[in-house]
Amino acid sequence: MIDLKPSINFWHDFKSNQTAGMWLFLGSRRSLQIVRPSILQLIFWGILGGLANSLFSWLIAGEGGIFNPQGLVSYALWPFLALIVGIFLSQRTNNPRLMLVPALLWLVLDTHIALLQSLIQYLGNLDYLPYVLYDFMPTLFMVLFVWQSLAVVWVFARELHWPWWERALIIGATWFTLVVWQMSVTSQPIWKVEEIPPSFTEAALYAQPQLLNKALEQIQLGEFAKTHWYFVGVAGASYQDVFKSEVLRIKEQFDTRFGTLGRSIALVNNPATETELPIASRTSLELALQRIGQQMNRESDILFLYMTSHGLKNQFEIENAPLDLKQIDPKWLREALDRAGIRWRVIVISSCFSGSFIPALQSDNTLVITASAADRQSFGCNNEADYTYFGRAFFDQAMREQNSMQETFQQAKATVQQWEKAQGFDASQPQWVMGKNMELMLPQFEQALFPPSHLAQGTADELKSAP
Repeated sequence: MIDLKPSINFWHDFKSNQTAGMWLFLGSRRSLQIVRPSILQLIFWGILGGLANSLFSWLIAGEGGIFNPQGLVSYALWPFLALIVGIFLSQRTNNPRLMLVPALLWLVLDTHIALLQSLIQYLGNLDYLPYVLYDFMPTLFMVLFVWQSLAVVWVFARELHWPWWERALIIGATWFTLVVWQMSVTSQPIWKVEEIPPSFTEAALYAQPQLLNKALEQIQLGEFAKTHWYFVGVAGASYQDVFKSEVLRIKEQFDTRFGTLGRSIALVNNPATETELPIASRTSLELALQRIGQQMNRESDILFLYMTSHGLKNQFEIENAPLDLKQIDPKWLREALDRAGIRWRVIVISSCFSGSFIPALQSDNTLVITASAADRQSFGCNNEADYTYFGRAFFDQAMREQNSMQETFQQAKATVQQWEKAQGFDASQPQWVMGKNMELMLPQFEQALFPPSHLAQGTADELKSAP
Protein backbone atom coordinates (compact mmCIF):
# COMPACT_ATOMS: atom_id res chain seq x y z
CA MET A 1 0.00 0.00 0.00
CA ILE A 2 1.38 3.43 -0.96
CA ASP A 3 1.13 5.84 1.97
CA LEU A 4 1.07 9.37 0.52
CA LYS A 5 2.12 12.30 2.68
CA PRO A 6 -0.44 15.09 3.26
CA SER A 7 0.03 18.51 1.68
CA ILE A 8 1.61 21.22 3.88
CA ASN A 9 1.99 24.35 1.74
CA PHE A 10 2.73 25.11 -1.90
CA TRP A 11 6.49 25.67 -1.66
CA HIS A 12 7.06 22.79 0.72
CA ASP A 13 5.13 20.51 -1.62
CA PHE A 14 7.07 21.94 -4.58
CA LYS A 15 10.44 21.06 -3.01
CA SER A 16 9.22 17.62 -1.98
CA ASN A 17 7.99 16.88 -5.49
CA GLN A 18 11.24 18.14 -6.97
CA THR A 19 13.17 15.76 -4.72
CA ALA A 20 10.77 12.95 -5.65
CA GLY A 21 11.56 13.60 -9.29
CA MET A 22 15.29 13.18 -8.60
CA TRP A 23 14.68 9.82 -6.91
CA LEU A 24 12.41 8.82 -9.78
CA PHE A 25 15.24 9.46 -12.25
CA LEU A 26 17.24 6.86 -10.33
CA GLY A 27 14.32 4.43 -10.47
CA SER A 28 13.93 4.52 -6.69
CA ARG A 29 10.67 3.78 -4.86
CA ARG A 30 11.60 6.56 -2.44
CA SER A 31 9.98 8.94 -4.91
CA LEU A 32 6.57 7.51 -3.90
CA GLN A 33 7.32 8.08 -0.24
CA ILE A 34 7.97 11.81 -0.51
CA VAL A 35 5.71 12.94 -3.37
CA ARG A 36 2.90 15.31 -2.33
CA PRO A 37 0.15 15.31 -4.95
CA SER A 38 -2.38 18.12 -5.39
CA ILE A 39 -4.28 19.74 -8.23
CA LEU A 40 -2.27 22.94 -7.79
CA GLN A 41 1.04 21.06 -7.99
CA LEU A 42 -0.12 19.18 -11.08
CA ILE A 43 -1.09 22.41 -12.86
CA PHE A 44 2.11 24.20 -11.83
CA TRP A 45 4.45 21.39 -12.92
CA GLY A 46 2.42 21.04 -16.12
CA ILE A 47 3.15 24.69 -16.94
CA LEU A 48 6.84 24.29 -16.04
CA GLY A 49 7.09 21.16 -18.18
CA GLY A 50 5.49 22.89 -21.14
CA LEU A 51 7.86 25.86 -20.84
CA ALA A 52 10.95 23.64 -20.46
CA ASN A 53 10.01 21.57 -23.51
CA SER A 54 9.23 24.75 -25.48
CA LEU A 55 12.72 26.02 -24.63
CA PHE A 56 14.30 22.78 -25.78
CA SER A 57 12.32 22.77 -29.02
CA TRP A 58 13.18 26.44 -29.64
CA LEU A 59 16.90 25.74 -29.21
CA ILE A 60 16.71 22.90 -31.72
CA ALA A 61 14.73 24.93 -34.28
CA GLY A 62 17.04 27.94 -34.12
CA GLU A 63 16.22 31.30 -35.67
CA GLY A 64 14.11 29.76 -38.42
CA GLY A 65 11.62 28.14 -36.02
CA ILE A 66 7.96 29.13 -35.73
CA PHE A 67 5.57 28.26 -32.90
CA ASN A 68 3.54 25.13 -33.58
CA PRO A 69 0.44 24.79 -31.32
CA GLN A 70 0.01 21.17 -32.42
CA GLY A 71 3.33 20.44 -30.75
CA LEU A 72 1.96 21.48 -27.35
CA VAL A 73 -1.05 19.24 -27.90
CA SER A 74 1.27 16.34 -28.70
CA TYR A 75 3.29 17.06 -25.56
CA ALA A 76 0.19 17.26 -23.33
CA LEU A 77 -0.92 13.80 -24.47
CA TRP A 78 1.63 12.05 -22.22
CA PRO A 79 0.70 13.60 -18.84
CA PHE A 80 -2.94 13.03 -19.86
CA LEU A 81 -2.20 9.33 -20.39
CA ALA A 82 -0.36 9.27 -17.05
CA LEU A 83 -3.44 10.78 -15.44
CA ILE A 84 -5.60 7.99 -16.90
CA VAL A 85 -3.12 5.45 -15.52
CA GLY A 86 -3.42 7.17 -12.13
CA ILE A 87 -7.21 6.85 -12.20
CA PHE A 88 -6.88 3.14 -12.97
CA LEU A 89 -4.34 2.61 -10.17
CA SER A 90 -6.39 4.55 -7.64
CA GLN A 91 -9.39 2.33 -8.33
CA ARG A 92 -7.29 -0.84 -8.31
CA THR A 93 -5.69 0.02 -4.96
CA ASN A 94 -8.74 1.79 -3.50
CA ASN A 95 -6.57 4.87 -2.85
CA PRO A 96 -8.15 8.02 -4.41
CA ARG A 97 -5.12 10.22 -3.63
CA LEU A 98 -3.01 8.05 -5.90
CA MET A 99 -4.84 9.37 -8.96
CA LEU A 100 -2.55 12.40 -9.52
CA VAL A 101 0.75 10.76 -8.63
CA PRO A 102 1.80 9.18 -12.01
CA ALA A 103 1.10 12.38 -13.95
CA LEU A 104 2.76 14.58 -11.32
CA LEU A 105 5.90 12.45 -11.12
CA TRP A 106 6.10 12.27 -14.91
CA LEU A 107 5.84 16.06 -15.21
CA VAL A 108 8.45 16.69 -12.52
CA LEU A 109 10.95 14.35 -14.13
CA ASP A 110 10.11 15.57 -17.63
CA THR A 111 10.73 19.19 -16.61
CA HIS A 112 14.19 18.39 -15.26
CA ILE A 113 15.09 16.25 -18.25
CA ALA A 114 13.90 18.96 -20.66
CA LEU A 115 16.09 21.51 -18.85
CA LEU A 116 19.06 19.13 -19.04
CA GLN A 117 18.44 18.58 -22.75
CA SER A 118 18.18 22.35 -23.25
CA LEU A 119 21.57 22.86 -21.60
CA ILE A 120 23.17 20.18 -23.78
CA GLN A 121 21.56 21.61 -26.92
CA TYR A 122 22.65 25.16 -26.00
CA LEU A 123 26.26 24.06 -25.52
CA GLY A 124 26.04 22.20 -28.81
CA ASN A 125 24.72 25.31 -30.58
CA LEU A 126 27.69 27.26 -29.24
CA ASP A 127 30.04 24.52 -30.50
CA TYR A 128 31.35 23.90 -26.97
CA LEU A 129 30.85 20.13 -27.05
CA PRO A 130 33.34 17.63 -28.50
CA TYR A 131 32.25 16.87 -32.07
CA VAL A 132 32.17 13.15 -31.35
CA LEU A 133 29.11 13.75 -29.12
CA TYR A 134 26.97 15.37 -31.81
CA ASP A 135 26.15 12.07 -33.50
CA PHE A 136 24.95 10.63 -30.20
CA MET A 137 22.79 13.56 -29.05
CA PRO A 138 19.54 12.42 -30.78
CA THR A 139 19.95 8.94 -29.27
CA LEU A 140 20.64 10.42 -25.83
CA PHE A 141 17.54 12.60 -26.03
CA MET A 142 15.42 9.61 -27.03
CA VAL A 143 16.77 7.50 -24.16
CA LEU A 144 15.97 10.26 -21.66
CA PHE A 145 12.44 10.66 -23.02
CA VAL A 146 11.76 6.92 -22.88
CA TRP A 147 13.27 6.52 -19.41
CA GLN A 148 11.12 9.18 -17.76
CA SER A 149 8.00 7.14 -18.54
CA LEU A 150 9.58 3.76 -17.90
CA ALA A 151 10.77 5.02 -14.50
CA VAL A 152 7.17 5.78 -13.46
CA VAL A 153 6.03 2.31 -14.52
CA TRP A 154 9.06 0.71 -12.85
CA VAL A 155 8.59 2.26 -9.37
CA PHE A 156 4.86 1.53 -9.34
CA ALA A 157 5.41 -2.05 -10.47
CA ARG A 158 7.88 -2.64 -7.63
CA GLU A 159 5.89 -0.81 -4.98
CA LEU A 160 2.63 -2.57 -5.82
CA HIS A 161 4.36 -5.95 -6.23
CA TRP A 162 3.02 -6.73 -9.68
CA PRO A 163 3.79 -10.26 -10.90
CA TRP A 164 6.83 -10.54 -13.17
CA TRP A 165 4.81 -11.28 -16.30
CA GLU A 166 2.60 -8.22 -15.76
CA ARG A 167 5.67 -6.07 -15.17
CA ALA A 168 7.39 -7.34 -18.32
CA LEU A 169 4.26 -6.89 -20.42
CA ILE A 170 3.57 -3.32 -19.30
CA ILE A 171 7.20 -2.19 -19.43
CA GLY A 172 7.68 -3.77 -22.89
CA ALA A 173 4.52 -2.20 -24.26
CA THR A 174 5.46 1.19 -22.77
CA TRP A 175 8.97 1.03 -24.21
CA PHE A 176 7.72 0.09 -27.68
CA THR A 177 5.07 2.82 -27.70
CA LEU A 178 7.48 5.50 -26.54
CA VAL A 179 10.19 4.64 -29.07
CA VAL A 180 7.73 4.57 -31.97
CA TRP A 181 6.19 7.83 -30.76
CA GLN A 182 9.51 9.61 -30.35
CA MET A 183 10.65 8.56 -33.83
CA SER A 184 7.46 9.86 -35.44
CA VAL A 185 6.71 12.95 -33.32
CA THR A 186 9.58 14.96 -34.84
CA SER A 187 7.11 16.26 -37.41
CA GLN A 188 5.17 18.01 -34.62
CA PRO A 189 7.67 19.84 -32.38
CA ILE A 190 6.58 22.84 -30.32
CA TRP A 191 8.86 25.04 -32.41
CA LYS A 192 8.89 23.95 -36.02
CA VAL A 193 11.12 24.74 -38.97
CA GLU A 194 9.11 24.89 -42.15
CA GLU A 195 10.98 23.07 -44.87
CA ILE A 196 11.18 25.23 -47.98
CA PRO A 197 11.72 23.24 -51.18
CA PRO A 198 14.92 24.33 -52.95
CA SER A 199 14.35 26.56 -55.95
CA PHE A 200 16.33 28.10 -58.76
CA THR A 201 14.80 31.43 -59.66
CA GLU A 202 13.95 32.67 -63.14
CA ALA A 203 16.35 35.57 -62.62
CA ALA A 204 19.17 33.14 -61.90
CA LEU A 205 18.24 31.01 -64.89
CA TYR A 206 18.73 33.90 -67.31
CA ALA A 207 21.63 35.48 -65.41
CA GLN A 208 23.85 32.39 -65.34
CA PRO A 209 25.01 32.39 -69.00
CA GLN A 210 25.98 36.06 -68.72
CA LEU A 211 27.74 35.54 -65.37
CA LEU A 212 29.78 32.65 -66.72
CA ASN A 213 30.71 34.46 -69.94
CA LYS A 214 31.74 37.58 -68.02
CA ALA A 215 33.86 35.55 -65.59
CA LEU A 216 35.57 33.74 -68.46
CA GLU A 217 36.20 36.89 -70.49
CA GLN A 218 38.01 38.64 -67.64
CA ILE A 219 40.68 35.93 -67.45
CA GLN A 220 43.76 37.68 -68.79
CA LEU A 221 46.51 36.47 -71.10
CA GLY A 222 49.80 35.69 -69.36
CA GLU A 223 52.86 37.79 -70.17
CA PHE A 224 55.52 36.08 -72.25
CA ALA A 225 58.51 34.58 -70.38
CA LYS A 226 56.98 35.32 -66.99
CA THR A 227 55.37 32.87 -64.57
CA HIS A 228 51.73 33.45 -63.63
CA TRP A 229 49.47 31.52 -61.31
CA TYR A 230 45.85 30.97 -62.36
CA PHE A 231 43.24 30.15 -59.71
CA VAL A 232 40.00 28.18 -60.06
CA GLY A 233 37.82 27.68 -56.98
CA VAL A 234 34.87 25.27 -56.90
CA ALA A 235 32.27 25.25 -54.09
CA GLY A 236 30.28 22.12 -54.82
CA ALA A 237 27.36 21.80 -52.37
CA SER A 238 24.76 24.57 -52.16
CA TYR A 239 23.16 23.54 -48.86
CA GLN A 240 26.09 24.50 -46.62
CA ASP A 241 27.49 28.02 -46.64
CA VAL A 242 30.98 27.02 -45.55
CA PHE A 243 31.97 25.96 -49.09
CA LYS A 244 30.92 29.30 -50.59
CA SER A 245 32.64 31.25 -47.83
CA GLU A 246 35.82 29.21 -48.13
CA VAL A 247 36.18 29.52 -51.90
CA LEU A 248 35.50 33.26 -51.92
CA ARG A 249 37.95 33.92 -49.10
CA ILE A 250 40.67 31.83 -50.75
CA LYS A 251 40.08 33.52 -54.13
CA GLU A 252 40.44 36.91 -52.45
CA GLN A 253 43.63 35.72 -50.76
CA PHE A 254 45.09 34.60 -54.09
CA ASP A 255 43.99 37.77 -55.90
CA THR A 256 45.36 40.20 -53.32
CA ARG A 257 48.45 38.40 -52.03
CA PHE A 258 49.47 36.03 -54.79
CA GLY A 259 48.74 38.17 -57.83
CA THR A 260 45.97 36.15 -59.51
CA LEU A 261 43.67 39.16 -59.95
CA GLY A 262 42.41 38.93 -63.52
CA ARG A 263 43.49 35.30 -63.68
CA SER A 264 41.03 33.70 -61.27
CA ILE A 265 37.46 32.45 -61.25
CA ALA A 266 35.10 31.13 -58.55
CA LEU A 267 32.33 28.67 -59.38
CA VAL A 268 29.89 28.56 -56.47
CA ASN A 269 26.73 26.63 -55.72
CA ASN A 270 24.79 28.63 -53.12
CA PRO A 271 21.34 30.28 -53.12
CA ALA A 272 22.84 33.60 -52.01
CA THR A 273 25.07 33.92 -55.10
CA GLU A 274 22.97 32.37 -57.87
CA THR A 275 22.49 35.80 -59.53
CA GLU A 276 26.01 37.02 -58.72
CA LEU A 277 28.45 34.21 -59.52
CA PRO A 278 28.53 31.36 -62.04
CA ILE A 279 27.37 28.08 -60.55
CA ALA A 280 29.65 25.08 -60.17
CA SER A 281 28.96 22.29 -62.63
CA ARG A 282 30.87 20.02 -64.94
CA THR A 283 30.10 22.38 -67.81
CA SER A 284 31.20 25.58 -66.06
CA LEU A 285 34.37 23.94 -64.72
CA GLU A 286 35.35 22.56 -68.11
CA LEU A 287 34.74 25.93 -69.79
CA ALA A 288 36.83 27.64 -67.10
CA LEU A 289 39.68 25.18 -67.60
CA GLN A 290 39.51 25.58 -71.38
CA ARG A 291 39.60 29.38 -71.11
CA ILE A 292 42.59 29.27 -68.76
CA GLY A 293 44.31 26.77 -71.01
CA GLN A 294 43.92 29.22 -73.90
CA GLN A 295 45.18 32.24 -71.95
CA MET A 296 48.09 30.79 -70.01
CA ASN A 297 51.61 30.18 -71.24
CA ARG A 298 51.83 26.39 -71.28
CA GLU A 299 55.52 26.30 -70.42
CA SER A 300 55.75 28.85 -67.62
CA ASP A 301 52.27 29.33 -66.13
CA ILE A 302 50.62 27.12 -63.53
CA LEU A 303 47.05 26.35 -62.47
CA PHE A 304 45.93 26.21 -58.84
CA LEU A 305 42.61 24.32 -58.73
CA TYR A 306 40.81 24.26 -55.38
CA MET A 307 37.66 22.17 -54.94
CA THR A 308 35.67 21.99 -51.69
CA SER A 309 32.46 20.08 -50.98
CA HIS A 310 31.20 16.81 -49.56
CA GLY A 311 32.35 13.64 -51.21
CA LEU A 312 32.29 9.88 -51.50
CA LYS A 313 34.95 7.55 -52.83
CA ASN A 314 35.72 8.62 -56.42
CA GLN A 315 33.05 11.31 -56.26
CA PHE A 316 33.10 15.03 -55.54
CA GLU A 317 29.61 16.34 -54.80
CA ILE A 318 28.17 18.91 -57.19
CA GLU A 319 24.73 19.92 -55.88
CA ASN A 320 22.48 22.87 -56.58
CA ALA A 321 18.90 21.69 -56.05
CA PRO A 322 16.55 21.56 -57.84
CA LEU A 323 19.02 21.42 -60.76
CA ASP A 324 20.06 17.91 -61.75
CA LEU A 325 23.85 18.22 -61.95
CA LYS A 326 26.33 15.47 -62.71
CA GLN A 327 28.92 14.64 -60.08
CA ILE A 328 32.65 15.05 -60.66
CA ASP A 329 34.70 11.86 -60.68
CA PRO A 330 38.50 11.53 -60.94
CA LYS A 331 38.53 10.21 -64.50
CA TRP A 332 36.38 13.07 -65.82
CA LEU A 333 38.46 15.70 -64.01
CA ARG A 334 41.72 14.33 -65.39
CA GLU A 335 40.31 14.27 -68.93
CA ALA A 336 38.98 17.84 -68.58
CA LEU A 337 42.43 19.08 -67.52
CA ASP A 338 44.09 17.21 -70.37
CA ARG A 339 41.61 18.56 -72.92
CA ALA A 340 42.30 22.10 -71.71
CA GLY A 341 46.02 21.64 -72.44
CA ILE A 342 47.07 22.77 -68.94
CA ARG A 343 50.53 21.38 -68.32
CA TRP A 344 51.49 22.48 -64.79
CA ARG A 345 48.86 21.77 -62.14
CA VAL A 346 48.46 22.13 -58.39
CA ILE A 347 45.17 20.46 -57.47
CA VAL A 348 43.81 20.69 -53.92
CA ILE A 349 40.60 18.79 -53.11
CA SER A 350 38.90 19.23 -49.75
CA SER A 351 36.20 16.62 -49.20
CA CYS A 352 35.66 13.28 -47.53
CA PHE A 353 37.51 10.43 -49.24
CA SER A 354 39.26 12.96 -51.53
CA GLY A 355 42.40 10.81 -51.56
CA SER A 356 40.56 8.51 -53.97
CA PHE A 357 41.16 11.16 -56.67
CA ILE A 358 44.93 10.83 -56.49
CA PRO A 359 45.53 7.79 -58.77
CA ALA A 360 43.69 9.40 -61.69
CA LEU A 361 45.09 12.92 -61.22
CA GLN A 362 48.75 12.26 -60.48
CA SER A 363 51.25 12.86 -63.26
CA ASP A 364 54.84 14.01 -63.67
CA ASN A 365 53.67 17.64 -63.96
CA THR A 366 51.09 17.64 -61.17
CA LEU A 367 50.99 18.21 -57.42
CA VAL A 368 47.88 16.71 -55.83
CA ILE A 369 46.90 17.63 -52.27
CA THR A 370 43.80 16.18 -50.62
CA ALA A 371 42.17 16.87 -47.27
CA SER A 372 41.79 13.18 -46.51
CA ALA A 373 43.00 9.73 -47.46
CA ALA A 374 40.97 7.60 -49.84
CA ASP A 375 39.22 5.82 -46.96
CA ARG A 376 38.93 8.72 -44.50
CA GLN A 377 36.50 11.55 -43.82
CA SER A 378 37.41 15.22 -43.45
CA PHE A 379 35.72 17.58 -41.02
CA GLY A 380 34.57 21.11 -40.30
CA CYS A 381 31.58 21.38 -42.65
CA ASN A 382 28.81 23.49 -41.09
CA ASN A 383 26.94 26.66 -41.90
CA GLU A 384 28.50 28.63 -39.04
CA ALA A 385 32.11 28.07 -40.16
CA ASP A 386 34.07 30.23 -42.62
CA TYR A 387 36.44 27.37 -43.53
CA THR A 388 36.54 23.61 -43.31
CA TYR A 389 39.21 22.21 -40.99
CA PHE A 390 41.63 21.63 -43.85
CA GLY A 391 40.81 24.91 -45.59
CA ARG A 392 41.46 26.94 -42.45
CA ALA A 393 44.65 25.08 -41.56
CA PHE A 394 46.09 25.23 -45.09
CA PHE A 395 45.02 28.62 -46.46
CA ASP A 396 44.04 30.79 -43.50
CA GLN A 397 46.96 29.75 -41.31
CA ALA A 398 49.86 27.87 -42.90
CA MET A 399 49.83 29.64 -46.26
CA ARG A 400 50.06 32.99 -44.48
CA GLU A 401 53.11 31.87 -42.51
CA GLN A 402 55.10 29.63 -44.87
CA ASN A 403 56.80 30.34 -48.20
CA SER A 404 56.60 26.94 -49.85
CA MET A 405 53.82 24.52 -50.69
CA GLN A 406 55.44 21.62 -48.88
CA GLU A 407 55.98 23.57 -45.66
CA THR A 408 52.42 24.83 -45.93
CA PHE A 409 51.10 21.30 -46.29
CA GLN A 410 53.17 19.90 -43.42
CA GLN A 411 52.02 22.64 -41.04
CA ALA A 412 48.39 22.27 -42.14
CA LYS A 413 48.52 18.49 -41.74
CA ALA A 414 49.87 18.81 -38.19
CA THR A 415 47.26 21.43 -37.30
CA VAL A 416 44.38 19.32 -38.63
CA GLN A 417 45.65 16.31 -36.68
CA GLN A 418 45.65 18.37 -33.47
CA TRP A 419 42.09 19.60 -34.03
CA GLU A 420 40.79 16.13 -34.90
CA LYS A 421 42.46 14.57 -31.86
CA ALA A 422 41.00 17.23 -29.58
CA GLN A 423 37.51 16.59 -30.98
CA GLY A 424 37.79 12.81 -30.88
CA PHE A 425 37.65 12.33 -34.66
CA ASP A 426 39.42 9.63 -36.62
CA ALA A 427 42.43 11.18 -38.36
CA SER A 428 41.61 12.36 -41.89
CA GLN A 429 45.23 11.90 -43.02
CA PRO A 430 45.70 14.67 -45.64
CA GLN A 431 47.68 13.49 -48.69
CA TRP A 432 50.51 14.97 -50.78
CA VAL A 433 51.59 13.42 -54.10
CA MET A 434 53.98 15.29 -56.44
CA GLY A 435 55.26 14.29 -59.86
CA LYS A 436 59.00 14.24 -60.64
CA ASN A 437 58.87 17.16 -63.11
CA MET A 438 56.76 19.24 -60.72
CA GLU A 439 59.27 18.51 -57.96
CA LEU A 440 61.96 20.20 -60.07
CA MET A 441 59.80 23.13 -61.23
CA LEU A 442 57.80 23.93 -58.09
CA PRO A 443 60.54 26.02 -56.41
CA GLN A 444 60.67 28.20 -59.54
CA PHE A 445 56.88 28.53 -59.60
CA GLU A 446 56.86 29.37 -55.89
CA GLN A 447 59.11 32.37 -56.50
CA ALA A 448 56.20 33.94 -58.36
CA LEU A 449 53.79 32.97 -55.57
CA PHE A 450 55.81 33.65 -52.41
CA PRO A 451 58.19 36.63 -52.29
CA PRO A 452 61.79 35.58 -51.55
CA SER A 453 62.68 36.17 -47.92
CA HIS A 454 65.65 38.42 -48.72
CA LEU A 455 63.46 40.66 -50.88
CA ALA A 456 60.80 40.80 -48.20
CA GLN A 457 63.46 41.71 -45.60
CA GLY A 458 64.91 44.35 -47.89
CA THR A 459 61.53 45.92 -48.37
CA ALA A 460 60.97 45.95 -44.62
CA ASP A 461 64.37 47.62 -44.04
CA GLU A 462 63.59 50.27 -46.65
CA LEU A 463 60.30 51.07 -44.94
CA LYS A 464 62.00 51.39 -41.56
CA SER A 465 64.66 53.79 -42.95
CA ALA A 466 62.17 55.90 -44.88
CA PRO A 467 61.62 59.40 -43.39
